[in-house]
Amino acid sequence: MKRAAAGLRRINLEGLRWRVFDAKSQVLGRLASRISTVLQGKDKPTYAPNRDDGDMCIVLNAKDIAVTGRKLTDKVYYWHTGYVGNLKERTLKDQMARDPTEVIRKAVIRMLPRNKLRDDRERKLRIFPGSEHPFVDKPLETYEMPPRNVREMRPRVRRALIRAQKKAEQQLQGGSDTKKGKKREHKAEEDTA
Repeated sequence: MKRAAAGLRRINLEGLRWRVFDAKSQVLGRLASRISTVLQGKDKPTYAPNRDDGDMCIVLNAKDIAVTGRKLTDKVYYWHTGYVGNLKERTLKDQMARDPTEVIRKAVIRMLPRNKLRDDRERKLRIFPGSEHPFVDKPLETYEMPPRNVREMRPRVRRALIRAQKKAEQQLQGGSDTKKGKKREHKAEEDTA
């Protein structure tokens, strides 16, 4: 908690909003892109790329972040110690066990533009593994993440699902159809799909 307050003296806190992000069951990349937008101030009508108008961002529940696909085992973080042959690597799963706040920090910082304002924007980001934080005396605003649009099923998968449902209905009815009847149903299915 002491580290959370470090570096606040360097930031001009006058006029800044304190935005709170809840990372619980949020997808890592989508959350990081929203945080980087707020840090840069792109959500404000007064945004200018040469000014640092971003708000303070507090991220809670970093240990409960979600990732899609096989990223837990396939995503690898690399770093070099400076010695010959000492390229180190760590998977996302190992990094989450070690320090979940660093996963979100790296995702957000790598989305910020690489210029002189990057360090100041990085100081405005505070990440906590749980739901406790030392900024309860500040006027906090919770950031509502927009709902995630899940795309519809692909046509082939949808047709297979419909076929499986019809087959289950037929088995429940217990009707034994002839081969011609099944062929007619199959043809009618394809015409409707």
